[in-house]
Amino acid sequence: MAKTATFHDLDGSSVFITGGGSGIGASLTEGFLEQGAKVAFIGRSDASAFVDDAGVRTGNTPLFIQGDITDTNVLRAALAQAEEAHGPITTLVNNAANDKRHTTEEVDDAFYDWMMAINFKQYFFASQGVIPQMKKAGGGSIINFSSISYMMGNAGYSLYTAANSGINGMTRSLAREFGGDKIRVNAIAPGWVLTERQKDLWVTDETLSAHVARQCLKDTLEPQDMVDGVLFLASDTSKMMTGQALVIDGGVVVTG
Repeated sequence: MAKTATFHDLDGSSVFITGGGSGIGASLTEGFLEQGAKVAFIGRSDASAFVDDAGVRTGNTPLFIQGDITDTNVLRAALAQAEEAHGPITTLVNNAANDKRHTTEEVDDAFYDWMMAINFKQYFFASQGVIPQMKKAGGGSIINFSSISYMMGNAGYSLYTAANSGINGMTRSLAREFGGDKIRVNAIAPGWVLTERQKDLWVTDETLSAHVARQCLKDTLEPQDMVDGVLFLASDTSKMMTGQALVIDGGVVVTG
């Protein structure tokens, strides 16, 4: 992975990432490791091979905690384990999500609850759980992954877009509530990032061409584009930025 910028204040910092073993999350883990950060991440699937590879590539091995982030007690225990290993967490990246396609007519109670658990509930409880650690450390940065999908009014995954809209509202409220503790809370809203999962499930020549045509910038988005934005939000380089949504989408939704 290319290190496009160095944020010196992240060296030695304690970072926790949800879903940090695959997709964008894996790139985030490596990005923080490259900065010298002490990284812990949680995921349901075994990420031991990734941990070993990342350690070799970066010279800095992350702490992998296997568990279900939708189980609040498991999530809280993982945050405590990360603090014990690395000291109080000063950067939380709520990255894990699932954009499973669905029609409104087919949604039942169980599917609704699962989509809210994976795409919203765990963001709230991870933030709640890390705030005492950040207070202890004298401040911190919470970065919540949202999406431009709700800004575009996309159909085909209404629960996902609803959760992402809610993430923006929660981000702003938490920023107001905990700004006095020097805890910054921001959202990052990616466009269509071409992870392996997206390529396997959704990308075709036609869909990708149509999407890129909507972008002001005609290059496709890669995970590294998200890494750079997250590192900026984690660093004191953005120390007076909170309650904001950083859109990185090549210029599909032009905000302001």
